Amino acid sequence: MTMRSPQSQTQPEDRLRNGGIETPSPRPRIQAHFHSTVSEQKLRRFNILILVFRFASLCFSLAAAIFMFSTSSRGSNSPRWTDFDAFKFLAIANAIVTLYSLFEVGASVWEISGGSTLFPEVLQVWFDFGHDQVFAYLLLSANSAGTELSRSLREMDRCTNSNAFCIQSDISVALGFAGFFFLGLSSLLSGFRLVSFIINGSRFHL
Repeated sequence: MTMRSPQSQTQPEDRLRNGGIETPSPRPRIQAHFHSTVSEQKLRRFNILILVFRFASLCFSLAAAIFMFSTSSRGSNSPRWTDFDAFKFLAIANAIVTLYSLFEVGASVWEISGGSTLFPEVLQVWFDFGHDQVFAYLLLSANSAGTELSRSLREMDRCTNSNAFCIQSDISVALGFAGFFFLGLSSLLSGFRLVSFIINGSRFHL
């Protein structure tokens, strides 16, 4: 005669209470859903932060380009931005960054609202990081050239009779540097997304 342990005796009763089917504990599924929800919330806040930086870059770059382009509306005796290569570079660079930032703002809004990237994910992370780097260096070079030219004009007393032009060009340079600052912050965040994608296979990973 064999004796059954209490554990083996209670197992059939437990199966009967569960309808003959052993059901796993729901706790791991609840925890996985909780972590997934937290990750989605953090990703949304991260994307909103990128959107804020890109919108700021758009506004400052657009304002810098407008200030520089509007120097041509002054009198015929006043200098114009087209008379100086450095100011041409500055105006065109800010216009290019404005268009790029406008596209990236739209892509960020698309990702926040739809939960997916505009391009395939691997293409999107490389596109954002690569173009952020290129246009940030472009804007930095253009504003540096504009700063040097503005200083040279003042040293040569070219601003005595054209003080309004010099002030307006200085404002354009300052706004351009502000646009570079926010584009640089966007570049840091897009670099984080790229590294996260390479390591974890996702553009954002806790």
